[in-house]
Amino acid sequence: MGLQGCSSPSTSSELKTGPWRGTIMVNGQEMPFNFTVSEEGGKQVAHLLNGEERILIDEISYVQDSVRLQMHIFDAALIAKADANKLTGRWDRKDVAEPYSLPFSAEHGKTSRFSENPAKPTLNVNGKWEVTFTEEDGQTYPSIGEFVQKGNALTGTFLTTTGDYRYLQGQVSGNELKLSTFDGAHAYLFTANGGPDSTLTGHFYSGKAGHETWTAKRNPDFKLASADTLTHLKPGYDRLDFSFPDLSGKKVSLTDPKFKGKVVVAQIFGSWCPNCMDETAFMAPWYAKNKSRGVEVVGLGYEVSPDYEKAKTRIEKMRDRMKVDYTLLVAGTKDKELVAKSLPALNHVLSFPTTIIIDKQGKVRKIHTGFSGPGTGKYYEEFVQDFNKTIDALLAE
Repeated sequence: MGLQGCSSPSTSSELKTGPWRGTIMVNGQEMPFNFTVSEEGGKQVAHLLNGEERILIDEISYVQDSVRLQMHIFDAALIAKADANKLTGRWDRKDVAEPYSLPFSAEHGKTSRFSENPAKPTLNVNGKWEVTFTEEDGQTYPSIGEFVQKGNALTGTFLTTTGDYRYLQGQVSGNELKLSTFDGAHAYLFTANGGPDSTLTGHFYSGKAGHETWTAKRNPDFKLASADTLTHLKPGYDRLDFSFPDLSGKKVSLTDPKFKGKVVVAQIFGSWCPNCMDETAFMAPWYAKNKSRGVEVVGLGYEVSPDYEKAKTRIEKMRDRMKVDYTLLVAGTKDKELVAKSLPALNHVLSFPTTIIIDKQGKVRKIHTGFSGPGTGKYYEEFVQDFNKTIDALLAE
C-alpha cells in the first residue's frame, strides 16, 4: 500500500463523505477516534474530531485503491485501502527516533466513539480530580483530571507539570470510563473503573508500547507546582546566550540589533509536539497583534533529525500552515539532555514547550515550563491573562 506518487482518485476509491469511525491498535488496545470527510474548495478534506477540537486534514492523495491522509503539520499519515464503506491499513509515525506503524481501520457512517449502546452510568466523574500516573519503571508524576460528564458522554483532559493531554472524548458505561484522542501524531487511550469513596483506577495506553497506570480521587483544591518555578537559570547567569541558524542559514543570537531594547519571548519548541503547536497557535496571532509594541518572539526549534535541511523542512511546514511571522531557528535535536547543553544557562529542559521571557536589558525574567492548551479551558485562559500581564509590565519598564 506504499504510495509513491499522486493521481486523480477513481470513483471507487474516493472516500465517502460524512462521518467515519476509525480505530488504531495502541499497545494492543483498540483506540477509537472520529473523523469526517467533506468537499471543500473543489477537493476532499477530513477533520479529526476530539471533543470541541476540529483538526483539518487537507492533504489526501490516492494511488489505485489506496488513500493517504497526511497528518497536517506532523510527519505521520494514515494509509489504507479504500473499499466502499471501510478502510484497512496503517498509521505511520515518522517524527520519532524509531519510526513505527500501527494497524488502522475505519468504518463509514459510524458516529459513536466507543460503544453504540453504553450501559446506564453508575459512575459520575464530573469535576476536578487529583491524579497520580505510574510509569512502567515505577516512577510517578502528579496530574489534574478535569472531566465534564453529560449522561454517558464524557469529555475532559489531564494536566501535568509539563503540559496536558489535550482534548479527550469518550463515555461512561456502567462503572467504567473510556477516553481517547488522536491528533495525527499522538494516539492516547485512557480507561478506568470507579472504586469506593470516589476513587478511580485505570490505564493509559499510548503509541506503539506506551503504558502507565493511574489512580485518582476527588480533590477540588488540588494544584500542581507552578509552571514558573520548574526551570530556572543556573547560579551566575542572568541571561540566555545562543547562536543558531535561521531558516535561511543565517546565525541569529539575542545580541542582534533586531532584539536590542525589546521584550523578547524565546520559545523552545518542536514541530512534532502537539503542546508546542497549541502554544504556537496562540503565539503566532499574538505576535502579529503585538509586534509593533516593541516585542519580539524567537522560536528555537528542536527536531527529530540532526540534519539541518530535514529539520528546516519540518519547521517551514509548521511556519506556513500556522502563519508564523516571528523568527524561527534550527536549534538542534529533541533529546532533552542535548537541548540543555545547547542552552547552558538553564538548569535543565523539562518540557516542550518551554517559554522564556526576557526584558529590554536582555535579562531573563520568567521561564514557563510546558503549556496548558485550549483543551484545558480555564487553565489556558489563566495562562493567557498572566502572559499578557507579564509582557505589559516589562514593556512599561
